Amino acid sequence: MVNHGTGTIHPIDSSAAKLLVTGGLGFIGSNFIRYMLTKYSEIQVTNLDKLSVGSNPINLKDIETDKRYNFVLGDIANKKLVDNLVNKADSIVNIASETHVDRSIAEPWPFIYSNTIGAITLFEAAKKHEKRILHVSTDEIYGDILNGSFRENDGLKPSSPYSASKAAADLFAQAYHRTYNLDVVIARCTNNYGPHQYPEKLIPKTILRASLNLPISIYGKGTNIRDWIYVEDFCQALDLLLEKGRTGEIYNISANNELKNIDVVKLILEIMGKPESLITFVEDRPGHDLRYSLDSSKIRTELGWTPRHVFKDALRQTVNWYINEEWWWKPIATEEILHPTPWKLRDAQ
Repeated sequence: MVNHGTGTIHPIDSSAAKLLVTGGLGFIGSNFIRYMLTKYSEIQVTNLDKLSVGSNPINLKDIETDKRYNFVLGDIANKKLVDNLVNKADSIVNIASETHVDRSIAEPWPFIYSNTIGAITLFEAAKKHEKRILHVSTDEIYGDILNGSFRENDGLKPSSPYSASKAAADLFAQAYHRTYNLDVVIARCTNNYGPHQYPEKLIPKTILRASLNLPISIYGKGTNIRDWIYVEDFCQALDLLLEKGRTGEIYNISANNELKNIDVVKLILEIMGKPESLITFVEDRPGHDLRYSLDSSKIRTELGWTPRHVFKDALRQTVNWYINEEWWWKPIATEEILHPTPWKLRDAQ
C-alpha cells in the first residue's frame, strides 16, 4: 500500500479523470456531476445510484446521451459492484446518503445501512485499489453550538440517527487513513440549497407549499439557526478538494449565511409575494439542534475557495426555478413528502 502520509497533497487531474460519483441522481450529486461535465471537456463520470428517496432520474435527463457520462443502477453497499467500479475509476466522490433528519427519526435503519455500511464498502474498495476518495459529510455531526463556530478538530456530538450515521462514517474514514493509509479527504458542509433539491427539505418545501397556498409549517418557534450555501458553491469546493485537498484531512465548508428558519421562510414568502399569514407553528421535532456553524477558514486559506453567490440573490433564483419547473416537482411532492411533522409518519402507520 502506498503511504501518502497525513497532510500530503495527492493531486488528481480532474480535467482528464475517470470519476466515480455515488448518489449522483440526488440534489448535490446531480449538481456536482453537471458542474464537472460543464467545466472539464475530457472527464469521464460514472454515476452509481440506487434510486432511493431523494434520487430522481429526471435530474440528469438532459445529459443521458453525453458520451462522457455513464449511469449504473446499484447500491454502494454492494461489495462486488463497488469493487468493480472503483477499480475502473481514478477517484471517487461519495455523495450517496440518506439525508433527512425527520425520516431518520421515524426509521433509522436505512440511514445506518447507506451512510455507514455503504461508506465503509467504498473505503474498502478504495483501499484495495489505492484510489483517492472524497467523502462528503455534514455539519450536523458536530451537534449544535450556541456561540462561535466549529473547527475541523472539534469533537463530534450528533443528535439524530442521521447525523450519528454520518459521524460513524467519518470516524471510519479517519481510521482507514490511519491504519491503511487510505487516500481520503472529508468535506463537512453546511445546509445546501438550489435547484433539484428534494421537496422534503425546508427551502423547497416552503416554496412548494406557498405556491399551493398551503400553511407553512415551522418547527417550534422557528429560532433554529442554519448557515446556507448555494449548491454550486459547494460543488466548486468539492472540485478543489478532489484535486488539491490534503490526504487524511477534514475541510469545513460554509458561506457565512446564518439565518433563523423563520427568517428564511419569511424571505421566501416576500420573494413570492405571499402573505406571512401562511406561517403556522408546529411541534418541534425531537433532538432539534439550535444552531449549526462552521469555521471554513482552512479551505479558504489553503485552496483560496470562497462562495460566489449572495444568499438573497441565489435564493431568488432558486424560488424562480421551482416556480418555473413545476413539471419536475409535481410528481414527487406528495402529501407525505410535504407533511408538516414527517417524523411522526411511522407512528401513524
